[in-house]
Amino acid sequence: MTLAGVVLCGGRSTRMGCCKAELPFGPETMLQRVVRLLREAARPLVVVAAPGQNVPRLPADVQLVYDHRPGRGPLEGIYAGLSALPRECPRAYVTACDAPFLVPRFVQRMAELLGDRAIAVPSIDDRPHPLAAVYRRDVQDTVQRLLADGNLRVGALLEELPIRRVSAAELLDVDPQLQTLRNLNSPEDYRAALADAGLACP
Repeated sequence: MTLAGVVLCGGRSTRMGCCKAELPFGPETMLQRVVRLLREAARPLVVVAAPGQNVPRLPADVQLVYDHRPGRGPLEGIYAGLSALPRECPRAYVTACDAPFLVPRFVQRMAELLGDRAIAVPSIDDRPHPLAAVYRRDVQDTVQRLLADGNLRVGALLEELPIRRVSAAELLDVDPQLQTLRNLNSPEDYRAALADAGLACP
């Protein structure tokens, strides 16, 4: 069964002072790195950006779409990404662009564990990670309803649908340090990630 990929770019991060997608990460930007890694496990790929956002150059087979209504957070991005998937792609791995240590085998394992549920989401120490999860394309109907009701919480989606909570123990053999779940929310996170990757800080 085909597994697609959705990468959420968001917009400008107030804590980072810029758009995370454009941050240099070695010879590529953060977005380009995440796209490259995710393409090893999922195709086709859809990148979701904010309207008017400057998006780094992407491979020709990556589709770029925009939030239908900006400023409504990840749930809006999930809706735009799932809505753009072709019919032959019934499920997609959704990630943010600030996950530079994404492990392709982690993505594949999450898809294997979806089973008959609507969403497979890592749940580490009782904390779900909805931006490292596999979604069935048809959950977009529920997402659309939540957005129409003004409910912008991704957690609300997890409460509405049958989900598969994936424990750390089920992922450690493919991603021993769960680096896929590591995202960068501050300049300190960014500098530490570059150092851990053996890259110079620009």
